[in-house]
Amino acid sequence: MIPNGYLIFEDKTFLDSTVAKMNALRKSGQFCDVRLQVCGHELMAHRAVLACCSPYLFEIFNSDAEPRGVSHVRFEDLDPAAVEVLLNYAYTAQLKADKELVKEVYSAARRLKMERVKQICGDYLLARMDYQSAISYRHFASDMADGRLLGKIDGFIQDNLLEVSEQEDFLKLPRLKLEVMLEENLSLPSNGKLYSKVMAWVQRSIWENGEPLERLMEEVQTLYYSADHKLLDCPVAEVWGAQEDHIQFVQKKVPRENVHRQPSSSSGSPGAAQACKPEWKYIASEKTSNNTYLCLAVLNGVLCVIFLHGRSSPQTSPSATPCLLKSLSLEGSLDAGEDKPLAPMQYARSGLGAAALDGKLIAAGGYNREECLRTVERYDPEADRWTFIAPMCTPRARFQMAVLMGQLYVMGGSNGHSDELSCGETYDPDTDEWTQVPELRTNRCNAGVCSLGNSLYVVGGSDPCGQKGLKNCDSFDPVSRVWTNCAPLNIRRHQAAVCGLERFMYVIGGAESWNCLNSVERYDPENNTWTLVAPMNVARRGAGVGVYEGKLFVVGGFDGSRALSCVEVYDPARNEWKMLGGMTSARSNSGVAVMGNVIYAMGGFDGNDFLNTMEVYHPETGEWLSCAAEA
Repeated sequence: MIPNGYLIFEDKTFLDSTVAKMNALRKSGQFCDVRLQVCGHELMAHRAVLACCSPYLFEIFNSDAEPRGVSHVRFEDLDPAAVEVLLNYAYTAQLKADKELVKEVYSAARRLKMERVKQICGDYLLARMDYQSAISYRHFASDMADGRLLGKIDGFIQDNLLEVSEQEDFLKLPRLKLEVMLEENLSLPSNGKLYSKVMAWVQRSIWENGEPLERLMEEVQTLYYSADHKLLDCPVAEVWGAQEDHIQFVQKKVPRENVHRQPSSSSGSPGAAQACKPEWKYIASEKTSNNTYLCLAVLNGVLCVIFLHGRSSPQTSPSATPCLLKSLSLEGSLDAGEDKPLAPMQYARSGLGAAALDGKLIAAGGYNREECLRTVERYDPEADRWTFIAPMCTPRARFQMAVLMGQLYVMGGSNGHSDELSCGETYDPDTDEWTQVPELRTNRCNAGVCSLGNSLYVVGGSDPCGQKGLKNCDSFDPVSRVWTNCAPLNIRRHQAAVCGLERFMYVIGGAESWNCLNSVERYDPENNTWTLVAPMNVARRGAGVGVYEGKLFVVGGFDGSRALSCVEVYDPARNEWKMLGGMTSARSNSGVAVMGNVIYAMGGFDGNDFLNTMEVYHPETGEWLSCAAEA
């Protein structure tokens, strides 16, 4: 059309054609007048295009100091692949990046002040965030000083704190433990008011008393909540005097390893390293039982966990976990005529090692939200009683335990606040001592451990970043004390259930990254080969497994959204799985062992609480029971 005598024509293909040609010119280096030198890589581009897309580069190109001719801009802290993604976006308006590269693209966009790209990358990360990644994403958002992203992540954590608190990244955070003495008839305030008082106390300790935050985290801090609602310092001996059991708890508490860390390495917060006033922020908290609280907060720039126990009576043990308190309360309320629950463990434990040895059950290590444990308990089914035996040399969780030649073996795992472990140890029941064994060739957590023949096998596990499963399989000869590589798994796996049956080893379920698997592999040591067998009915990781009368019983676990109570059994003669009756409680990362004619499941995480309870399965009746009278 030619209105008013003017020629008007719109070529809808021109823009796309021109953009494609300009990008082709960039990639061939034609007419380019700027060179981006990124960590040893040189990327060519056109100054005018980059100036239109990046306010940061516009300022550089428009400065008086900018020479004529070809510009050179150097970046030593950006990913070349991420910058290439941004160049493609600048020329085509299309943002394409592998999921593993999105954080690097975000970081580069932040440096180049490309706010729209920053927002798109941030929204992508939020859409992919789950319980497992929430803490690492928060570290990243704190590194980037992105208030919008931090707010969204903190909101997610507030809504899902209990689920997030069960994850590996959460367990590695530094932690502050507080025990608050309460006057009679006085209770702690609501969560928000409570933690504002806690943060004020920490600030006073740091600023007025000169107490470093790392020092406060070394042992349980005993405070006093006064009648005028103030949180005050409270030396233990002054409060309870002769209550020696409580004084021993505070003085003999095993110090956390590697607690002296820099704020930037703990929180990932630039505020901790750069700002004059490091960040102080209450993020989320949960009341896990009566007068017992769990909180996530940023203290002086350090993202950390706070555990708080309120005590109105010296008879309430500060070492009792929420689950233990719950069990004691339940047991005290039972009528004399009712069945008595099986004795609970002294500690709630998830990710523990479990085995049967010399007619007793052994439960070792694990974690209980507060810390990874080194304590080991032994259960006598005749007396229905748990007692402590010698503790492990190293606190550890997310590991498995096996019996070989009359001794217990534990390998790898995590101590909760450092990288995955390569160390292992063995327990001699005759001497009640743990001794070190040669280290694994690869640090690993969540690996499967079992004995087969006269060898110990360690299978799969998490990589050092904890994001992907491993295919590694190693065998250990207890006589020569030498590790040998075996054929790798067909599928990467961590948190798989592993056990030996007849002449084969089975690796069941687990996860490749966080996607749960139902596939099962069988290892034949005679020809060093892995073969896939029939898959389970339910995909699961963190399940327990036991062998009874030539069949595999797989118990509980986690299916990616919830802890499981369901159980299934594998018949190798038929190569098929069959569902059985469920446990009385959902349990992921529990300990499972077979002793006599019953299968025991102990501890674990039910989706809300860390458990110290136990239940048994009777194959004759097909029932799970948690009562000693029935067992």
